[in-house]
Amino acid sequence: MSEIENLCDVIIFGGHGDLAFRKLMPALYHLFNDGYLNHQSRIISTTRSSMSLDEHSELVKIKLQEFLAEDVFDEVKFQNFKVHLIVVQLDLGDETSYGTLKKVLDEFPDRERINYLSTSPSFFGTVCKALNTTKLITKSSRVVLEKPIGRDLASSRVINVEVLKYFKESQVYRIDHYLGKDTVQNIMALRFSNRFFMPLWDASNIDHVQITVSESVGVEGRWGYYDDYGAMRDMIQNHLMQLLCLVAMEPPCSLDADSVRDEKVKVLRSLRHMSVSDIEQKTVRAQYAKGSSNGVAVPGYREGDGMAESTTETYAAIRVDIDNWRWNGVPFYLRSGKRLRNRNSEIIIQFKSVPYSIFANKGRCISDNKLVISLQPKESIQLKLMNKIPGLSEQMRLQQVDLELNAPMNEPRKPEAYERLMLDVIRSNPTLFMRLDEVEAAWKWADIIISGWKENIVSMKSYSAGTDGPTAAVELVARDGRSWHE
Repeated sequence: MSEIENLCDVIIFGGHGDLAFRKLMPALYHLFNDGYLNHQSRIISTTRSSMSLDEHSELVKIKLQEFLAEDVFDEVKFQNFKVHLIVVQLDLGDETSYGTLKKVLDEFPDRERINYLSTSPSFFGTVCKALNTTKLITKSSRVVLEKPIGRDLASSRVINVEVLKYFKESQVYRIDHYLGKDTVQNIMALRFSNRFFMPLWDASNIDHVQITVSESVGVEGRWGYYDDYGAMRDMIQNHLMQLLCLVAMEPPCSLDADSVRDEKVKVLRSLRHMSVSDIEQKTVRAQYAKGSSNGVAVPGYREGDGMAESTTETYAAIRVDIDNWRWNGVPFYLRSGKRLRNRNSEIIIQFKSVPYSIFANKGRCISDNKLVISLQPKESIQLKLMNKIPGLSEQMRLQQVDLELNAPMNEPRKPEAYERLMLDVIRSNPTLFMRLDEVEAAWKWADIIISGWKENIVSMKSYSAGTDGPTAAVELVARDGRSWHE
């Protein structure tokens, strides 16, 4: 690495928040120690409370020990890392308090600056305005925005317009941490570098696609935040939409940022907008009731002070149709929920059956080819194929076998999603970040469903905590003669 490569100041606004300690600091710690972050770079955390540098360093150490695996944290490496830590007392809403930050940054006025807004979206415009007023935005500055960016298209536009008053679109990095996962990025590698997948990846050969993100945890003390968003805004409009785009997009002309994002936008603009009857037939919303999770009794979502009247969904399942030549007639089934039986994120590409079977196989399914892309709890890719059962039986019998498509690990540790995304911001590579038109296209589609739910076109269903969700979600796919992959 050259002396100036990846040299920057990383400023974390909301530097003592949960995201900063749980994800950002561990990512920067690894990037620094693995040689991807220049050792002259500084990591500047802003906090509203007064804290000495020694107190800040000790707190960062405690949090790294908490959130890193026991065999990963290294005291010697931390001592090298902590030299580059800086803490600045700053009130996000008070422009006069940015003076201390200005003194720190002006020590190296020509250094690239990464402004990571690990704050509520309500502060995005405020912070950007203050940075502009105090002349802390340079041509090489970048700003990273955490989701959710608004609750609908209108509020999203308000936030983006405010940020774009002070930063160019090319300087704005709207993050979706799912895109930082190696397996998610591998979708493009599988699709566009393997000849045998290319002719199969269309409506002639694929029966349907399932995208699932299930969580076994509840809202875990985040009720006030979550009740403003729900499963549709918190997960489907962003995470699951991004996964859908990677599965459904056309081959980009190259891997440069705009080529990839152009194709994703085309998918979002091809999503069939739902009529009232579509919302009624193709969407499910539900809340979890009390139940049992990992053998422990847990309360329902609405059990507690001030929660009884909530109409926010903790589970959503939707059939999505894409109106273009490649995907006409292929349903995409999306589902996401909290307090479910298992923590699981996966994409299922279900291929069509063979047109005619010569195998009796005792009435069992004799053609169930599917590609299973697992994102959590373990990242893996499996191609499920039919194979002969060994033996001397008179009739040939088949069974499903798994072909593992996982690359061997040459590194001692698999990088986390935030490491990839932070490094891409440092390298000024926006490929894995959402462009403005991408965000707006996703909101335009989602707003119609959210509006329909608000008018109670689809009644709120219920499911017990620790189960697989509401029976209405099973019925959603069963009406099409299909079933969820479990």
